[in-house]
Amino acid sequence: MAVTSRDVARLAGVSQPTVSRALRDDPRVSEDTKKRVRDAAVLLGYVPSEAGRALSSGRTRRIGLLVTDLKNQFYSNIIAPVHDELEGMGYQLMLHTETADNETVAERLIANGLDGVILATTTVDSVAPLRLRDRSLPFVYFNRTAAYVDADATVVAPARGLGEAVARAVELGHRRIGAVLGPSNTSTAQSRELALRAALAEHGLVLEPENVRRGPYDTASGDAATTELLATPAPPTLIFCGNDVVAYGALNAARRAGFDVPRDVSVVGFDDLPPAAWPIIELTTVAYDLSGMAREAARLMARRIEEPGAPLAHVEYETSFVERRTLAAAASR
Repeated sequence: MAVTSRDVARLAGVSQPTVSRALRDDPRVSEDTKKRVRDAAVLLGYVPSEAGRALSSGRTRRIGLLVTDLKNQFYSNIIAPVHDELEGMGYQLMLHTETADNETVAERLIANGLDGVILATTTVDSVAPLRLRDRSLPFVYFNRTAAYVDADATVVAPARGLGEAVARAVELGHRRIGAVLGPSNTSTAQSRELALRAALAEHGLVLEPENVRRGPYDTASGDAATTELLATPAPPTLIFCGNDVVAYGALNAARRAGFDVPRDVSVVGFDDLPPAAWPIIELTTVAYDLSGMAREAARLMARRIEEPGAPLAHVEYETSFVERRTLAAAASR
């Protein structure tokens, strides 16, 4: 027969509820009692039931991570650090993949018995944060935020890195600047565009409307937009991309169109994903501590669950410019 908490209680000389509290490291239980209970549990080979823990504590210790595009390398690079950080704090990561971020998704998250949710694909007009707030399910924004519902968040501060990138581009003689930006309904695309335009303005430059394209943060978007930009009568000598994945598409489009990178056109990404440093790519980009930001989101999630009244925390990660092979002196055309 399976060993139960009643057996542990009998051996340790305590009540059954005390066993549960001791194994949860409840501060109301003395250290001596905790030791007796743990020793008894080890001796009997007792393993607490997760279902039982959930019933007794009102928590499942399961945290959801909501993403909408697993094909995007950005999201595949955050799963491991979020998982590892949560596991170290005694939580289980539950990955939720949806093609949209809407009211139906919010209801599914609420119905799945989660203690909290890390939102990684929020748009500025998402209803999910509103529904989660109204149903009292704690959540943390990762990378993107929705302005009308405040919550704990880990985000990127793009100004420094893009400022360094623009200064280097100007030094190399670039004046015709193009940009393939992310979706206009995301806080990341908005903040990066503002930072890029501000950095260019410091050098007397502007993004001309004909040299700007917007689209999803994927390779296909970067490919299609760059194909259009390079087909214009006076194509840009440098293209800033909304992220590295978009930049990979830009590199593909340039090669297919017969443009050498960086001799004919330079390309700059954003995120510094691991493939950006591969010798076959060597993408010039804007970097920040993506893994650290993912781990911080996990810590904020656990804190919000365990300290519901704690002040909201907005943690910004600074950026820096990383110059590699895809940036060179402006082509003279």
